[in-house]
Amino acid sequence: MKPGADDGRIGLRANLRHIGALVRRCALQIKQDPESMMDALLMPIVFTLLFVYVFGGAIGGGGGGASRDQYVQYLIPGMMGMMSMSIAMAVGTGINEDFRKGVMDRFRSMPIARSSVLIAKSLVEVGRMLVAIVVLLAVGLLCGFDLNGHWLGMLGAVGLTALFGASLLWIFILVGLSMETAQAVQGISFLVLMPLQFGSSVFVSTDTMPGWLEAFTKVNPLTHVADSARGLMLGQGAVAGPVMWTVIWAVGLTVVTAPFAIAKFRKKV
Repeated sequence: MKPGADDGRIGLRANLRHIGALVRRCALQIKQDPESMMDALLMPIVFTLLFVYVFGGAIGGGGGGASRDQYVQYLIPGMMGMMSMSIAMAVGTGINEDFRKGVMDRFRSMPIARSSVLIAKSLVEVGRMLVAIVVLLAVGLLCGFDLNGHWLGMLGAVGLTALFGASLLWIFILVGLSMETAQAVQGISFLVLMPLQFGSSVFVSTDTMPGWLEAFTKVNPLTHVADSARGLMLGQGAVAGPVMWTVIWAVGLTVVTAPFAIAKFRKKV
């Protein structure tokens, strides 16, 4: 980016062109390096098979096949939020490596809005989230998951999960810009991910947890995402409350963290 280039001097139409060009660039990079999609393609398969066939019988109540089938119905909608969070983590590592490898140096000489680089990265990562969710649902159907005709609810759950995942991207972008190495980014990200994923209703009902942990799960945004997906896809449980809280979390995280991430990016470039 040219020294002194400012987003305010670039019109909306030009900014959109820049974002489109950067999205195409990222898509071409994925095409040239298919291994960068391995996490989005393999993670849903591995986690679904692991929890359904290794833990499903025990977690589902020890009733063998019947309990496993019931657990599949509970697990798959909940794991959608987990997939969005896990994919979002990768953007922090990626942007940290871009700075380390000098990729961002190339953008300094271009008269483009600084925010367009981050927005383009976010759009590509949302696309990867959607791929991971589609793979998850496909594997879930093969394992016995049944939508019972709630196809519109499934689309709503996918959109809501993508919205929440997009808000998480800004957190991990900020982490990636703040840490010195990709290893440090991964370490911090896992410290955030693990309590949120396992201290939620993604894998088991929160009623089975100790009181202090159940209190944490009730304010955990991932619990709201999981409960929203179950309500929309299965028609079970409350829907309005979890959906409302998911939207509030998504908007709140974006409003709070996106300006800091963009300001940090501007400072570094």
